[in-house]
Amino acid sequence: MRVIIQRVTRASVHIEGVPPETIGMGLMVLLGVGRNDKEKDAEFLVAKVTELRIFPDEEGKMNRSLLDTGGELLIVSNFTLYGDCRKGRRPSFDLAAPAEQARQLYEYFVNQARRVCPVVKTGVFQAHMSVQIENWGPVTLICESNSSEF
Repeated sequence: MRVIIQRVTRASVHIEGVPPETIGMGLMVLLGVGRNDKEKDAEFLVAKVTELRIFPDEEGKMNRSLLDTGGELLIVSNFTLYGDCRKGRRPSFDLAAPAEQARQLYEYFVNQARRVCPVVKTGVFQAHMSVQIENWGPVTLICESNSSEF
């Protein structure tokens, strides 16, 4: 499982025909599910995302987590995080989980996040979405679970 985490002052996801999901200060998370991923991968990354100390303390040092700050979380599924561009001109998505497995693990990840974070918003799985962010820093990190391939 792979996530791209962006610290944001605000972020939103827009899907045609659906009211936008918007957060204030917090984290925007793009989530990719690999074919070998299990629930333990989601649990590991939820803890990593919510406890990662990337928010400033009183001295301006990145020393506080999303949970410490009461920040909000926006989670959007993104299978293209498993695009392998090492060969040719077209990415291979062979390492991405099949849709049903990815949906189950995405939903599991979201539910685990909701257990620890008071505000969790999401995109819609397999929908075409427009994501808007105001990256704060900018701070952008990539985290992977132990099952990740590449």
